[in-house]
Amino acid sequence: MTEQQTDARVPEPQAWTAADRKRTRRAAIAGGVGTLIEYYDFSLYGYLAVIIAPLFFPNDNPIISLLSALAVFGTAYLVRPFGGIFFGHIGDKFGRKKALVATLVCMGAASTAMGLLPTHAQFGVWATVLLVLVRIAQGFSAGGEVGGSATFISESAPSHLKARYGAFTPMGSTGGFALAAAVAGIVSGLTTDPQMDSWGWRIPFLLTFPLTLFCLWARTRVEETHQVDESDEVPHSPIMEIFRKQPKSLAQATAISAATNGTAYIGLTYLSIHLITRLGYEPTPVYWVATMAIGISALLMPVGGLIGDKIGLHKLAIIGLIGYIVLTYPMMGLMDNGLLIAAVAYLVIMLNTVATQVSAYTLLPLLFKKELRYTGVAMGWNLGVVIAGGTAPFFAVWLIERTGNVLAPAFFVIVISVVGLIAIVSVKDKLDHSFGKR
Repeated sequence: MTEQQTDARVPEPQAWTAADRKRTRRAAIAGGVGTLIEYYDFSLYGYLAVIIAPLFFPNDNPIISLLSALAVFGTAYLVRPFGGIFFGHIGDKFGRKKALVATLVCMGAASTAMGLLPTHAQFGVWATVLLVLVRIAQGFSAGGEVGGSATFISESAPSHLKARYGAFTPMGSTGGFALAAAVAGIVSGLTTDPQMDSWGWRIPFLLTFPLTLFCLWARTRVEETHQVDESDEVPHSPIMEIFRKQPKSLAQATAISAATNGTAYIGLTYLSIHLITRLGYEPTPVYWVATMAIGISALLMPVGGLIGDKIGLHKLAIIGLIGYIVLTYPMMGLMDNGLLIAAVAYLVIMLNTVATQVSAYTLLPLLFKKELRYTGVAMGWNLGVVIAGGTAPFFAVWLIERTGNVLAPAFFVIVISVVGLIAIVSVKDKLDHSFGKR
C-alpha cells in the first residue's frame, strides 16, 4: 500500500447489518462520552485560569500572573505528542480498547489531584511545581485520547457513514469544553468571590472522579476493533514506522490539526478570557456565554457529519476555514457592544469549528495504514495541537500586549486557517480514494 492510498477496508452499505449498527453506535457513544469527560477535565484549567493565576502565580501585575498561568496551560500541550507515542504504541500493538481505558484512568487521576492541590500561599513554590506536574500528566493522557477515539470510531463505521459517526469525537471534545464552562459558571454563580478563590475552584476538578467511573463502565462494554494475534505483522515501533513509511501523511495530519486546533482554541479557551480581562464583563455571565456558544457547536457536530458524508470532507473543511478567515475579525470587533451582541458574535465564530473539526477527526484516520493508525492519528493531531492549539490563548494575549490591538488574535486565526486550506487541498486525492468523488 503506497502513501497515496488508505486502508479503507470497511463494510459496504448493503452488508451493514443490525448487529453492525448496534456495535458502531455503542463504539461512537463510548468514544464520544469518554472524550467529553477527558476534555472536561483538560479544559477546566483554561476556564478557571483567571482564578488559578493569582493562587499559584502571585504577582503585582495581574497580566504577568495570567500569562504565567496560560504558559502552564500551553506546557501541558508540549507533552501530548509523548502521550500520543505511548498510548499509540499500546493501541497499535495490543488493541484500541486497552489504550483508551488507560488514557481515561490517567486523566481521571490527574484531574482529581488538581482539585486537591495546595496553593502558593499554603505550600510556596512547591505548589506551583505540583500544578505543573499535574498539568503535564493531563497533557500526557490527552495525547492518547482523541487519536484513539477517532481511530476506534472510524474502524467501527461503514464508509458511507464515517463522518456521521466520526462527529461523535468532536462532539465529545467540544462538549467537554462546554460542560467545563457550565460547571465553572454554576460554581461561580453559587459562591462569593472569596469562596471561589478559597475552595470553589476545586469543586469542578473533584467532580472528575465519579464522571471517570461512569466512562470506564461505558468503555469496557465495547468490542475491540483491532485484534492483534501472533500471526499478525505488528511493527516493533509504530512511531518509527510512521516516519519511515508515511512521513507525508504525518505532515498532512499535522497541518490539518494545527489549523483545526489553532482556530478552535481561540473560541474554546481564549474568548472567555478576552471578554473578562479585556472587555470587562463579569465572569459568571461570560461562563454562560461560553457554555452557550460552545455547547451549540457541540450539538451541531452530528449535523456537520451528515453534511460531510453528503458533500465530501474537503468541501466541509474549506467552508469552515473560509468562515474563520472572513468572520473572526469583524465578530471580535462587535464584542464590545454589550454581552448579548458579544454572545452572538462568539457563537458565529464557534460555528465554523463544526465544519473544521468534523472533517479533521473523520479524515485523519483515513490517512494511515491500520497497523499504524492509532499512532499516526495521535502524533499528527498532537503535533498540530503543540504548534497552534495549546499556544493559541498565550499568543492571543501576547499579540495584544505587543500590538496594543485587542483584535490582534484574529490575525493568528486567519494565518492558521490559510495553512489549513493548503493542507486540505493536498489530501483531496486520498479523500476521493476513500469516499469516492463528490
